[in-house]
Amino acid sequence: MLYILVLKTLKCDYFVIGSGIAGLLSALHLCKHGKVIIATKKDRADSNTNYAQGGIACVTSSEDSIDEHVKDTIKAGDGLCDEKVVKEIVENGPEGIRQIENFGVKFTEREAPEGTGYDLGKEGGHSKRRVLHVGDVTGRRLEEVLLSRIISEKNIEILEHCMAIDLITTGWLGLDGDNRCVGVYLLDGATGEVFAVTSPCMVLATGGGGKVYLYTSNPDIATGDGVAMAWRAGVPIKNMEFIQFHPTCLYHQQAKSFLISEAVRGEGGKLLTVSMRRFMDDYDERGELASRDVVARAIDNEMKISGDRFVYLDIRHKPADFIKRRFPSIYSTCLNFGLDITKDLIPVVPAAHYFCGGVEAGIDASTAMKGLFACGEVACTGLHGANRLASNSLLEAVVCARRMAERIISDADLKDSFKKVKVPDWNLGNARRSDEGIVVEHNWNELRSCMWDYVGIVRTDRRLDRAVGRIANEKSEIYQYYHDYIIDSDILELRNI
Repeated sequence: MLYILVLKTLKCDYFVIGSGIAGLLSALHLCKHGKVIIATKKDRADSNTNYAQGGIACVTSSEDSIDEHVKDTIKAGDGLCDEKVVKEIVENGPEGIRQIENFGVKFTEREAPEGTGYDLGKEGGHSKRRVLHVGDVTGRRLEEVLLSRIISEKNIEILEHCMAIDLITTGWLGLDGDNRCVGVYLLDGATGEVFAVTSPCMVLATGGGGKVYLYTSNPDIATGDGVAMAWRAGVPIKNMEFIQFHPTCLYHQQAKSFLISEAVRGEGGKLLTVSMRRFMDDYDERGELASRDVVARAIDNEMKISGDRFVYLDIRHKPADFIKRRFPSIYSTCLNFGLDITKDLIPVVPAAHYFCGGVEAGIDASTAMKGLFACGEVACTGLHGANRLASNSLLEAVVCARRMAERIISDADLKDSFKKVKVPDWNLGNARRSDEGIVVEHNWNELRSCMWDYVGIVRTDRRLDRAVGRIANEKSEIYQYYHDYIIDSDILELRNI
């Protein structure tokens, strides 16, 4: 029987899995109180945050109110939001904005002669302009600023190309007492070696799982790792049926998953069929600014009726200078694909975008398992209900990361009750190196195609029944492969989705 030893076990006060806004803010809040290690399975800047174009929804204008933001959030969530959670997060938004501005984030301001203050955007489902942004690259700028702060902190270490495999819990170790999280196994992508990290406080900030679907606006890293690990450890997950499909992903053979921000519709962009008919008013009185679920279903329906593979988004009526200034990244990217959005229609399709469900967690990121916290898209706090209001995701991460740090720092029992554990060697059993990589690729494509065809924007009992049968067979094959062969990141991601 073959074994591979855990070559090292790292120890820290706080361990964070994920390097998006939730993970980076968690680390920055916690590092003043102990050593923090961040693990990210790709480069440190690879995250869903980096792809966020729109901005952060927050009440900052005298023309807006907390009550209106709460009302818009609950309406977008189809009434299934936790109203108490919504109110608490919305109320804490302005303080969160001040904190990230203190870290160095500078939001776009109005230009003369419009006056001073934030240049607030408006997106689908919002009754007021309340979206703070940095041009159309808000997420990228947040990532850059926070990473620069992270690098300057001596108490924070970043492990790149290290993918979490599974959580280590006292229950799994066979220890007495209440089950709690004490560590995690990780795969070093550079060496192929397995190692462990132990910590009294484990933070899941792994984002969502858009790659479960064939078409998604998410980067390749979004494979639901944190949710899958928590579920395997027995931690409750919630509302996983509520997947948000973004209505407007660029339809282009080479574009892969480039998102056309909702802010384009917020600034007057209109949706047209290929036959040039404007259709959103037929579905909702809010037209193009209806919530994402409504717009995505409308586009899906129009495509099914016509047989067309896309619809058009039209922003040509706005001045070219305005478009280039407000949407510089979208303009330049589309231009690289041969589309001048100041003159040309933009072909768009819906794509899987955001998981409203996840690991059941409080606003302070606490889960049902002691020592384990979940923050950002990986968590389900009750804020989003059945459909996330545009630009509420970054707001949630900002508020919950701070509340989580406050909770952890004030809870002396978290560290006092933590038992130092001996991490068992990683057992290879009879696993061997795979010469059947094609099997992984086949399962990957088949699973994602099944999800897109049967568990997509509009679902039926018949399609869901078909999906259950097909995925049961896939799951059996994938788990057998996981046990038979030496692990790599591809099989770990496939196992998770």
